[in-house]
Amino acid sequence: SYFEMVRDHIKKNSGTEEDIYDVLQESIVILYKHIREESFKLTSDLKGYFFGIARNVWNAQLREKSKTTGLDIDISDEGDQTDSNQALLERIVSRSFILLKEDCQMIINLFMQGNTFEEIARRMGLKNESYARRKKYLCKEALMEIIKSDNEYHDLGSL
Repeated sequence: SYFEMVRDHIKKNSGTEEDIYDVLQESIVILYKHIREESFKLTSDLKGYFFGIARNVWNAQLREKSKTTGLDIDISDEGDQTDSNQALLERIVSRSFILLKEDCQMIINLFMQGNTFEEIARRMGLKNESYARRKKYLCKEALMEIIKSDNEYHDLGSL
């Protein structure tokens, strides 16, 4: 039942079969390490605790994937995507990024460098981390609109 619970969550959040087994394995290792600690005290049911671990592991993997792709763009990778298509997409994203307002470029760059929203707010002179999070979202949306309006992006979709 734990497997099905984790599988359903990962599948609903753009995961693959391989991701499911990776998350399960890592979650079991983390659970084992927690149980071995003398200070460990289970305050909820084991199923909920395990699911929380698995969810955190999956969220961490998603964050890492979004950093390596450069944006939270969901590109279907059916195995037939060629290197030239990837290079074309990178050119489109780079070209679109340059068209963004300077503050949006800075916020996205800071985010991609792994800065926290608190650090981004401080460096950009924003009110607080919530506003930095919202600003990053708006900047990402603006970038996506620029990308979607690119003619080559539409051509890429038909390949």
